[in-house]
Amino acid sequence: MLAMAEINYIRYETNTKGRKYSEVARQTGKDWRTVKKYADMEDFNPAAPVKQKRRSPVMDPVKPIIDEWLKEDATKKKKYRRTAKRIFTLLVRDHEFTGSERSVRNYVSKRRVELYEENEEAALPLEATPGAAQVDFGEAPFLHEGEEVNRHFLALSFPYSNTFLFQVFPSQNRECFLQGLANMFDYLEGVPHTIRFDNLSPAVKKVLPEGERLLTEEFERFAAHYGFSYEFCNPNSGNEKGHVEAMVKYIRNNYLLPAVPYQSLDTLNEQVLTWSVEDRERNHYQKELPIAELYLADKERLLQLPGKAYECIRRISVKADKYGFIRIDKKQYSTSPRFAGQAVTAKISFKEVTILNEQNEVLITHPRLYGEDRRSMNWQPYLSLMAKRPTALKYSSFYDQLPEEWKAYIEACSLEEKKAALSLLAVLLKGQDFQLPTEALRMASEHGHPSAETIKHVYYQLVNGRGIRETLSLTRLPQQLPLTETAIRGLSHYDQLLSQAGGEPS
Repeated sequence: MLAMAEINYIRYETNTKGRKYSEVARQTGKDWRTVKKYADMEDFNPAAPVKQKRRSPVMDPVKPIIDEWLKEDATKKKKYRRTAKRIFTLLVRDHEFTGSERSVRNYVSKRRVELYEENEEAALPLEATPGAAQVDFGEAPFLHEGEEVNRHFLALSFPYSNTFLFQVFPSQNRECFLQGLANMFDYLEGVPHTIRFDNLSPAVKKVLPEGERLLTEEFERFAAHYGFSYEFCNPNSGNEKGHVEAMVKYIRNNYLLPAVPYQSLDTLNEQVLTWSVEDRERNHYQKELPIAELYLADKERLLQLPGKAYECIRRISVKADKYGFIRIDKKQYSTSPRFAGQAVTAKISFKEVTILNEQNEVLITHPRLYGEDRRSMNWQPYLSLMAKRPTALKYSSFYDQLPEEWKAYIEACSLEEKKAALSLLAVLLKGQDFQLPTEALRMASEHGHPSAETIKHVYYQLVNGRGIRETLSLTRLPQQLPLTETAIRGLSHYDQLLSQAGGEPS
C-alpha cells in the first residue's frame, strides 16, 4: 500500500482536478492501474490483521505451567525470579518436556511482556484489582490515663476484597506514617503491589505540573525497600481513593466510638489488627461472598517481604544550647552539660528520640513529645554538676521527680552528705529508674540515717541478688565457750611419740 500522502495526492489530482489516470501515473512513476485503484477506493479502514494460530504439540501442554510460574515470579524481586534457562531445566526434570530450550526462551520472553503489561493495567486501584491497596489517615478520640485525647489512625484498605488494617499513632508525621505501613506489611506477611495515596506531606514534598510529584527521600527509600508501586490522587480529588475514605469512616464508627481506652500504643495496635481480621467474617457489600474468601485473591498477589526490616527513623545533626538542650520539631530534649554548645546526632522514631555522640554511642533516650509538652528532661547526666551546688536542688524539676523517701533523706542530710547523695544518684540512675535505688535507701535506713556509701553497698547487694547482710552481734554468741584439750609445748611431746615408734631422739 502506498503512503497516505501519495494516495491523497492521486485522489486530489484525479477526482478533484479531473486529470487522466495516465497523466498522474507518468508524473508519479506509478502504474496507471495503481492510480485508478486508489482514485476509486472508498474504504480506508485499516484491515484487521489475520493471525493464524499455529498448534504447538510440544509447547502447548507446558504453557499453562510456565504462565503460572511467571505470575508467581511477578510478585518477587527480579533476582528471585526463575530465568528462562531454569524454567527449561524444571520442565525437563519435572514435566517430561521434550522441546528445545530456544522454544522455551521465546515463549517466556513474549509472555513476560504480556503479563507485565497486564500487571501495569492492574495497578489501577479504581479497577479493584487483587493486591492493590489504598492508604489514608483518620482521627478518633481515645481514653489515655483517664483523659480523652485525639489520636490519628493510618488505614490500609484492599478495594477488591473490602478488607482493611489500621494502626493508631499520636501524629501524622513521617515516622508514624512509615512505621504504620511497616507494621501492617509485617502482619500481612506481604506487601501490596500498588498503593494509592493522597498527597500526604510525609510522602509528597510538592505537587508539580502535569501530575509530577517531588517526593520525600524517606518515602522513596521506603518504597524502594518494600518494592511497591505508588500512585497519588490529583489535588482535591479524594474520590480517587474513595474506598479507603469510606473505610476510615467505617473503622471509626464500628471500632473507635465511643472513645477506646488504652495504656500503651503498642498493645493497642496489636489489638486493632485482631479486630481487622475478625471483620472479614462478614459478606462483601456487593459480591455477596465472605470477605475472608475474597481476601485470598488479594493475599495471592502480595509481594514478598524483604529479608531485612526497614528502620523507620530519621537522623539529624543538631547543636545543643548552653544548657545542653537540643530542639526538634519545636520540642526540647536534654543531653548533658558536657555537650553544651556541641553538635550531636538525634535518631528519631515515632516514639523515641535517641541522642548519639560522634562515635554513635547512645548518650540518652527520651520518649518523643507530642501535644502541649514542650520539654523532656533527663536529670541523670546533670546530677554530677548539681552535686557541686546541692542548694539548687529544690529549685529544679528533678526535686519534684524524687520519690518521697529520697526527699526525706536529702532533707536530713548535711551539705556534704547532699553532695555525696547526688553524686551517688548520678551513678545509680544511669540506664534505670528509681526503683532499686529507693529500695536500697529503704533497707539502709532501717538502722538509722545511712551514709551514701552504705546506700551504695546495699544497692549492689540488691543488684547481685543477696540483699543487705545482717551485722554480727556479740550478744548472740553462746554464754560458755566449748573446752579444748591443753596443748603441750616443747620437744618432750615429740620425744614421747618417737619412743613409742621405737626410734631414738637425735
